[in-house]
Amino acid sequence: MSDAFDDAALRLCRESLSRNSRSFSWASLLLPAAARDPVAVVYAWCRRCDDAIDEVPAHEQAQSLARLAAEVDALYAGEPMNDLVLSAFQVVVQRYRIPRVYVDELLQGFAMDATNVRYDTQAQLLLYCYRVAGVIGLMICHVVGLTDEAQLGRAAHLGMAMQLTNICRDVVEDWSRGRRYVPAELLPTGAPSPAGREPFPRALAPSFAEPVGRLLSEAERYYASADEGIAALGFRSALAVRMARRVYAAIGSVIASRRYDVASGRAVVSGGAKLIIMLRSIAATVAELPRRIARGGRLLPPRHIVRFEDATLTT
Repeated sequence: MSDAFDDAALRLCRESLSRNSRSFSWASLLLPAAARDPVAVVYAWCRRCDDAIDEVPAHEQAQSLARLAAEVDALYAGEPMNDLVLSAFQVVVQRYRIPRVYVDELLQGFAMDATNVRYDTQAQLLLYCYRVAGVIGLMICHVVGLTDEAQLGRAAHLGMAMQLTNICRDVVEDWSRGRRYVPAELLPTGAPSPAGREPFPRALAPSFAEPVGRLLSEAERYYASADEGIAALGFRSALAVRMARRVYAAIGSVIASRRYDVASGRAVVSGGAKLIIMLRSIAATVAELPRRIARGGRLLPPRHIVRFEDATLTT
């Protein structure tokens, strides 16, 4: 196995990032040059896995999951990868010592998406958020580096907060795919769930307003915790992470400004607002320079594992 990236693989991963996530793509440009491509590779591999579940018929999803698990086995065994994204991700895994437990948790999160998604409790939803987003933050920490291992869990909190924001933004879209992530315990008694791939009933929007507000409040708790760990990153990494964090939180603010009306259209952050967020992120990152410790090129050791139980904030 080569420990160098293939140029064609990197181009493919960069295209995946720029095409599928404008906000994250923009923030990633602020990363140190050495971290940009590995972060793009992590994103592209996660996206590849997500598409392998979401873009196939329901009866084929179990087979897709089995194939993804077999690929991970081969990847960690150091076997040659024929797929460009897989080969690039293998380099990242080996170079930055990505713990396999995070990759396995991510696949378990995709397995949750392959079932009939109807969450009953907020605790179940938080487990899902940890698996599909929290562990991605943990993987990225291995790429960009930390100066304080004790802050590692806060990277999981950022991913979980972003996923909660996504869920609140995408209620209507998810409903049309037969999914309801907003937990039943937050909804009015007897509130219906999608019976299949059907349009979201506009009359249901008021029933989701208060639950979405509560989930966004929960997201704010996780964002606040994540903020405490940003100073443990190098300057450029801290700036990129803070930028992404604030753009995602701004999506929640747009939803709140609409009184949590989930049927009022997809919430987006304008280019002008993103520019203001970037300038404020620069100012905040510069302000914490006196207490920032230089990264020093140290790789995060794989022995320190943050599991769901460690990443859950108490009420």
